[in-house]
Amino acid sequence: MAVRPILTIGNPRLRERSAEVSEDAFGGAELERLVADLIKTMRANDGIGIAAPQVGELLRVAVIEIPEDSPRYPGAPSEPLMVFVNPVVTVVDGEEQGFWEGCLSVPDLRGLVWRPRAVRVEYRDCEGVRHSLIAKDFFATVVQHEFDHLDGVLFVDRVRDMRQLATVENYQRFIAREHG
Repeated sequence: MAVRPILTIGNPRLRERSAEVSEDAFGGAELERLVADLIKTMRANDGIGIAAPQVGELLRVAVIEIPEDSPRYPGAPSEPLMVFVNPVVTVVDGEEQGFWEGCLSVPDLRGLVWRPRAVRVEYRDCEGVRHSLIAKDFFATVVQHEFDHLDGVLFVDRVRDMRQLATVENYQRFIAREHG
């Protein structure tokens, strides 16, 4: 297990579409090592999610964990650690909701992004077992944000109004205070 360097905006690898994890990789040491590194890297950087492309691995793998005391998103509802391999997302509630998103690959920025309120995620775990869940509200936003990385999309691509993009410092100073 290692904390890996995180690629940041401007690195062309972040803009590439990731390949699906092959059948023979499930249950293997390489996939387990990648997932362990993602978890360690996410936690070391106080993240709530990270996708394999963010550490330079162009595979459709992401991990999400929202602790109760997340320093990046205080007050966000907690979610246990989840590993998503080859996820597929289907919108189940298209009503949009806006959240101020940040990203480990876009340090020091937050932006208001509108996304569907609820999505179904079909995915596999490291052993290849199939799972399905419905993600709603903030968790749905986090899921969509992380899976965007698998297609080379960053949250800044989804900010509709550049006036709704701010440094983390100014977000905390002006915007978070204003919106509770």
